[in-house]
Amino acid sequence: MKYIDMHCDTLTRLYDLGAENTGESLRKNSGHLDLERMRAGEALIQCFAIFTNLKTQPDPYRYSMAVCDLFWREMEKNRDVISPVLSAEDLLKNENQGKMSALLTIEEGAVCRGETEILREFYERGARMMTLTWNYPNDLAWPNRIDFERGIMEPETEKGLTKKGIAFLEEMERLGMIIDVSHLGDAGFFEVAEHTKRPFIASHSNARGAAGNVRNLTDEMIRLLADRGGVMGINFCPAFLSASQSMQKGDGQSFVRDMVSQMKYIRNVGGIECIGLGSDFDGITGELEVDSPAAFWKIADEMHRQGFAASEIEAVFYRNARRVFTEILH
Repeated sequence: MKYIDMHCDTLTRLYDLGAENTGESLRKNSGHLDLERMRAGEALIQCFAIFTNLKTQPDPYRYSMAVCDLFWREMEKNRDVISPVLSAEDLLKNENQGKMSALLTIEEGAVCRGETEILREFYERGARMMTLTWNYPNDLAWPNRIDFERGIMEPETEKGLTKKGIAFLEEMERLGMIIDVSHLGDAGFFEVAEHTKRPFIASHSNARGAAGNVRNLTDEMIRLLADRGGVMGINFCPAFLSASQSMQKGDGQSFVRDMVSQMKYIRNVGGIECIGLGSDFDGITGELEVDSPAAFWKIADEMHRQGFAASEIEAVFYRNARRVFTEILH
């Protein structure tokens, strides 16, 4: 079954490992995801995030550009099997050539230093999707409040987008960049909907009504996302999948049955057209029943077992995300 995975942290993992000096590479490595296992899973498009932790990187901009450089080196080394996606036409071209597609994304808008000129620089370097925040407030927006050590998990319902954040939305829509609301606070989510005209996505977020972690979307958010033609990617992280694990940090158990339960919940709220996949591979820990793209077939099998039609499985695996990508990318 072909698939589109809207989020992984593999690039950042490889960069932080010093992969080019350790024998690890995008083609084959010891993490969750590599090109060999993507081929085995019949990857159509893999979104590769440049993830930046503001608390550990003294210069987020330079760090992100260095990870971007790694992406392009890997694209060149592996051009026989994968090519970058810069436009909707690239999606079709790569598929017709039998190649997998790579879509470069940014996970933490603060790397742009609040300047739309730097946003455009990342666009010119190939980035086609971006979250405004990760887990910390920045000069664009506020996330929800999550502090596992102190037992805090609260939605941010007052502070949303800054003026710069709104300006970034306008520029992203002008450029044809996909706006990603994963990690954004509740107030910010609704302000994104208010200040945009085109579909937006939640690349790796589940339903809060099925698992109470505030990284997930409320029913109201899911309906609004669906009404706008957007899509949300099922995140494989244990804390985002099941109610019993929603306050856990890190380790836990991620089961296919919980993924499909999330899908059924979201289908009842927003319809099948708003569901996709957003594994968060190499950015999550725990015991994962689906521990690489080569195991995606387990999800399709469980969906079939629980009564999803073949057309619904295809919609979740790739058709929904491809529809949104094709509409937004210039």
